[in-house]
Amino acid sequence: MQLDNVRHIGVLGGGVMGGGIAQILAIAGYEVTIRDLTQQILDDTKAEIEDRKWGMKRSVEKGKLGFDQAVSAMARIGYTAELKDLAQCDFVIEAVPEKLELKQKVFVELDETIKKEAILVSNTSGFAIADVVASVSASRKPLCAGMHFSNPVPVMRMCEVIHTPETSQTTVDTVRGVAEKAGRAVSMVKDAPGTYGFILNRVFAAAAREARKIVEDGLATPEDVDKAMITGRNWPAGFFGSRGGIGKQW
Repeated sequence: MQLDNVRHIGVLGGGVMGGGIAQILAIAGYEVTIRDLTQQILDDTKAEIEDRKWGMKRSVEKGKLGFDQAVSAMARIGYTAELKDLAQCDFVIEAVPEKLELKQKVFVELDETIKKEAILVSNTSGFAIADVVASVSASRKPLCAGMHFSNPVPVMRMCEVIHTPETSQTTVDTVRGVAEKAGRAVSMVKDAPGTYGFILNRVFAAAAREARKIVEDGLATPEDVDKAMITGRNWPAGFFGSRGGIGKQW
């Protein structure tokens, strides 16, 4: 599947992440179908896209998005609880919760549902793409890749594109092209089975572990570590207080 042939993109999984992905793709001009399990989840996703903090109405109010552009983008997004409604998509992005077994299961279901030439990518935060696509058909594997967006998607301009040795160059070029058409800066990453995370999460995890060690060794307080990173490195937030203690998990 080449970039010029991608017109209809499916997003499997709504919520903040899936909704954000759908939002930027619709603004970029793609027809988008979001699939999730219940109407309640879909209604909540629709509200996230249209009305909430990072939604299109707020973007219009802030002058970042034209009114007509927002109306057109909203009209390009469809919502469904039926997997079969993704069957004619040219490109599908999986955005279900970060559980490997769940991702593997839905990849097999998608492989059996979508058209044979469609590209299938995962928005995993760090599972090896080879592991996610392990059970899909051999003919699908060249059409599989990773596409890790930063959250919140409508605001953060980063997308990591991850490719396995089996991913075709056409697929790599198309996935990168879709991300760039949606206004994302792209970093290319080789798949690395046996590790978790790509660029962003691996670098952040290493920094977070070191920050925790500094505190555990009694060299500085959590507040001073956060202050150093925010004011000395221009980070938008620190590891401890301002992110709810996020550094403690690493």
